[in-house]
Order: sequence, then C-alpha cells, then structure tokens
Amino acid sequence: MRKTIVAVAIGAALSLSACSDNEQQGTANQAESEASTEQAQQQAAEQQNPFFEASSLQYQAPDFNAIEFAHFKPAFERGMEEHLAEIGEIASNSAQPTFENTIVAMEKAGAILGRVSSVFYNLSSSHSNDQIRELQAELAPKMAAHQDNIRLNPELFARIEALYEQRDAIELDAEEVRLVEEYYKDFVRAGARLTDAEKEQIREINEQLSSLTNEFRDGLMSLTQETVIFVEDEEQLAGLSDSRIKSLANAAESRDKEGQYAIVLTNTTRQSILAELENRELRERIWKASSERGTGNTETDQRPLVQQLVQLRADKAQLLGYNSWGDYVLETNMAGNPEAAKKMLTDLVPAVVSNVEKEAEAIQAAIDADGKDFELEPWDWFYYAEKVRAEKYAIDSDEVKKYFEFDRVLKDGVFYAMGELFGITFEERNDIPIYQEDVEVYEVFDVDGTSIGLFYADYFARDSKRGGAWMSSFRSQSELMEQKPVILNNMNITKAPEGEPTLLSFGEVSTMFHEMGHALHGMFSDVTYPSLAGTSVSRDYVEFPSTFQEDWMLNEKVIASFAKHHETGEQIPDELLSKVLDARNFNQGFDTLEYVSAALLDLEYHTVEAGTEIDDVEAFEKDALERNGVLVEAVPPRYRSTYFAHVFAGGYSAGYYAYMWSEVLAADAFKHMNNNGGLTLENGQAFRKEILSQGNSKDPMQQYIDWRGQEPTVEALLERRGLTDPAID
Repeated sequence: MRKTIVAVAIGAALSLSACSDNEQQGTANQAESEASTEQAQQQAAEQQNPFFEASSLQYQAPDFNAIEFAHFKPAFERGMEEHLAEIGEIASNSAQPTFENTIVAMEKAGAILGRVSSVFYNLSSSHSNDQIRELQAELAPKMAAHQDNIRLNPELFARIEALYEQRDAIELDAEEVRLVEEYYKDFVRAGARLTDAEKEQIREINEQLSSLTNEFRDGLMSLTQETVIFVEDEEQLAGLSDSRIKSLANAAESRDKEGQYAIVLTNTTRQSILAELENRELRERIWKASSERGTGNTETDQRPLVQQLVQLRADKAQLLGYNSWGDYVLETNMAGNPEAAKKMLTDLVPAVVSNVEKEAEAIQAAIDADGKDFELEPWDWFYYAEKVRAEKYAIDSDEVKKYFEFDRVLKDGVFYAMGELFGITFEERNDIPIYQEDVEVYEVFDVDGTSIGLFYADYFARDSKRGGAWMSSFRSQSELMEQKPVILNNMNITKAPEGEPTLLSFGEVSTMFHEMGHALHGMFSDVTYPSLAGTSVSRDYVEFPSTFQEDWMLNEKVIASFAKHHETGEQIPDELLSKVLDARNFNQGFDTLEYVSAALLDLEYHTVEAGTEIDDVEAFEKDALERNGVLVEAVPPRYRSTYFAHVFAGGYSAGYYAYMWSEVLAADAFKHMNNNGGLTLENGQAFRKEILSQGNSKDPMQQYIDWRGQEPTVEALLERRGLTDPAID
C-alpha cells in the first residue's frame, strides 16, 4: 500500500512537473512573442519617428498628428547618443579652438534631443499621464548624467577656457563675447574645475537631485487626486453660483462620484472658492486639506523629499566652493547674494504686517457684525474679506465676472492691448495639430504684416495638467538656426459647462496679461544664438516683462475694449469700474505677506550650511517664519514646504523672491511709460527694442538703463501695492 501511495505521489509529481514545464514553455513562447512584437513596434517607431527629422510644419511646430508615446524613448536615446558624439568631435578637434569650431558648433549640436525634449517636457506639465510620468522618472537621472558628461568634459572645457581668456583679443561682437562668458561660467559652476573625485561626487548628487525633483513633481500630481474634496449635500455649497455648482457636479461625475460635488484644489494655500462658501465647516475642511497636503495626512508624504533636496543642494554648493545653495544660485542673478534678496523682502515686512493687522481688524469686525462668535481663522479670511470689500467698495465679485468673459478677454483684451502697444495681430490657425482639444494656435504677425511665430493658448484646467500658470516654448528664436519662436501659455481656468460662458475673476484676467508678457519676451527675441534667446535670463529679471504687462488690463482703452457684459454686450458701467479700480489695493497686506512669507521660507531653506539636517519640516518652517517676523496664523505662506512647486519641483530654488524683485522693475517701468505717453506704438517699440528683443545677449540691468535711462526705484512698487499708507479707512 505504501509503495502504491509513493508511486502515485511520484507520478503526480511527474505529472505536475510536466504540466509546469508545458506552462513554462508556453509562457516563454508568449514572452518571446511579446518581446518580438515590442521589438517590432520599437523598430517601426524608430523608422517613422517624427523627432528624427525637423518637423515639416510651419516654424517646425510639433506634428501632434504624427507623435505617439512610443516615439519618445527612442528619440531620447538616439538624441543623447548623437549629442554626445557631436560634443566628442568638438572636444577632440585637433585644430586650435575658435568661436566657430567650439561655441557655434555646440550651439548647433543636439538637434534630436532638443526636439524631443521640448515636446516631452511640455506635455509632462500640460497633458501628462502615467506613461509620461513613468518615462520622466526613468529619464531624470539619465538626462542629469548626460548634462554632466558634457559640462564635466575636461577637453571641452579646455577649449572654452582658452576662448574665454582671449575673448577680448579675438574679433567677437558683444553678443559673441556674452555667449563665451556664459558658457565659461556655466561650465565652472557645473564643476569643470573640480578634481576627478569631486566630479564623481557632483555626478552622484546631480543624479539624486534630478530623481528627487521629479519625485516631488510626481507627488504634486498625486496630491491633486488625493486631496479632492467631495461634498454629498448641495446645501453645503450655499453661496456658489448655479454654474459653479454644476461644474463641481461634472467634476465629481468624471471621478465616478455621480450625485456628488468635487472641489479640486489648486496648488496654493489659498483657494478661491473660500471667498464664496457660506458653510464654515466646509471652508475649514478645504483650507486644511490645502494647507496640510503632503504632510503625511494622505498617502503622499513630501516631507522626506524636502529634507533630502535641501541637504543635497547644500552639499553640492559646498563642493563647488559656496557657503550655501542660495549663494551659489544668486551669484548669477541681479540680487547677487541671499542677503540682498532677503533685505529687499524684510524691508517690506513692517509696512506689510501693519497692513495685515488693519485688514484683520476689519475682517473680525465683519465676523462680529455677522452675528458670529469666533475668532478669525485662515479659512474665514477670504469669505469675510469679500464682505468687507463689498461693503467698502460695494462690489459684487460675481457681477464683475459677468464683464470678463474668457474669449473676449483674450481677443479684445490681451490681444488688443498687445496690438496697441506693439502693433502685432493674432490669427487663429486651425490647421496646426494640437495635443489636446482645448488648445488653440495663433500665428502672430508684426506691425508690417510679416509673420513672427506661433502662439499656443492652453488656458483651461484638467486633471492631466499641473497647477499654476506658466509660459514655455516648443521652439526658441535663433538667427543662427534660422528659427522663429513657437511659444506656449498655460493656465488653469475652470471651464464652464457646455453651452455656458466661462467668466473670469479679476485675478485670472491679470494672469492672462502676465503670461502674455512672458510669451512676448520669447516671441520678440531677436538674437543670433539659441542659448541667449528670449527668457534665458536670470530668475529675478525674467518676471519683469510679464509683470509689466499686467497693468495694461486697466488701461482705459483696453478695458473699454473687453470689459463688456457677456449677455448684453454693454460696457462695464463707469461706477462699477471705478469701484474695481479703487478696490485694486484691497487685501494687499494679505497678498503681499503670503508671498513674502513664502519667499523668505525659500531663502531660509537654501541658506542652511552643508551638513545641517532638518529633522522636522513643520518646525523648520515655523521657526523660519517667526525669525523673519512673518509668522501670522491667519496669513500662512502662499506655498508651504510640501507643495512649494517653484522651489522643489521647478527652477526657482533660492529664487522665489524674484517675483518681488522683478515687480520693482515692472512698477517703475509702467509708471515711466505712463508718464511719457502711455499705451502707444512708439513706447511699445522702444520697450521691445531695448528689453524684449535682447534675451540674455546683454546684462539685464544694462538693458533696463538703456531703455529707462536709470536704475529703478521702489516708490512705484509701494504705490502699485498700495503700501505707502498702511491705514485702512
């Protein structure tokens, strides 16, 4: 009996083994087939890859009808391979280094990588998905290593250094000298002078920084999904317009929550919906979800990334010979060092905090007058500030929005103002392929009718887009490469339900003008070399041309052109317009303090010395604000550490102060132009010639002096923000 059992067991084992072998063989065959199919698809993608050749569309605009996800990885791989081969030829050239065989050759190198990068990284922000994010994570360390392979190449640096040392002796024009200096500075700051061992350390740090930055960026996308506020009872939405409620219902339905209402948070501490919601519990819920996101209250915890990024940046700065990351970053900015940036901010603090205290008193009085028995909290500020605004200026925000219909604001406002100032016109191009149905493309024509470039308008919010507003480009201007600019503007405006008009807030209108300022900085670029084109300037200068454009929205001619009732077409009444203009500086204490707090927090993070460990992100944040006199419970920073995209996911580390620095220039420039004729073609062309066309071909302050005749002063900024008199009457 025992033998029988053993025999059966052995037979069963053999049977199972045979079955397993067959399954394994089938699995192997399937895997081989899938691998073969994938290889065939990859080969097909490589053979038909649109990035391998310049686009045949006008100005080499991306052909989104031909571009598929499968094209990206092969294009990056070939692009990096060919770029390194081109760089290798330049570095090993036996001829003596010349501007042409070294600098110009580098400017021309990397065509495939440039094409695929511009499309891929724009889509990763504007219209992303899981595939794109996964590939971006894979590419991050590879792209960092690729840059290091170029900037840490000793033979290449030797050629650049030789040209730098003799730049005044050889025949170079001013732009060429500037380009040689920028290349030399870039390579030195990358670590070209370090020892081989130190270069390896830099490589390791750069790889980690690239991966962690990408991880932080992905975390922001995840937090967008994790922090959606779902409301089941429509009564909790009292205060919202029917259109807004319908939009929230649509947002919930798209997330498989039919019958509910979804409130999607924007990537700032403040949430505009708080100004309208009557339900205090819901306001608190929204504010806390916004303020506390990324702190471990949901699946995505950004705090470890903040700690690691700050420490790695400090380590890199020390390795390169700087006291802090802030010293390293600001060396090439107008501010020059963190102390100058911090002084500009802290000098404003007394007046700003005084304004905030007055504003808070007025808001608390409104709470008391409403018969409520509670002290002002952050989630109350916007709701009751709106009541104070309404009482003080008798303004109904919803009524104002009726005069700011999106399409009219864009075409009769932004486009009109740019036409009056620069003589340009925008013609819609429905024949240019787009990457998402809401995107519109316009060809831009100069005052003499010649075509300047293409402008992509991507203004509406969607789940595939990161938060905020920004400008970018698919192609930058360059005479050397015979390129005209292909520029992109992004915003996150909530699109109205089908068949209804999209009405904008005052702030959204201002942002549209701001981003167009960036767009024209790229569009009007008139330089030879792509590395110096358009917005390739220091962080504390790049926001100047954009901030300068904001105030034109309130120009009498401009607002008369676009501020018309969306139903009747009637002009915004003079009385209402006067109230809007009078109310511009309302709540400026709050607006300024939340910005200054965030900018100071950024500088505090990036002036820590190497070796400093941040054990507790929240504690560091609180201490930093308190140390600078900006810890006001009711007015938190515009961005807290865990969702500070500018600093930990973007290029503004140690540079968020730049918005205020640039605003000094913008306010001074706008006042000067208004004192000398205002919105005229003559004024616009002068500004375009000396500022917008220059890119980084000339020192930024020299650009300003060449146009203005002197350096800016702060008086116009204080007037612009209404901070000359902190009292509230």
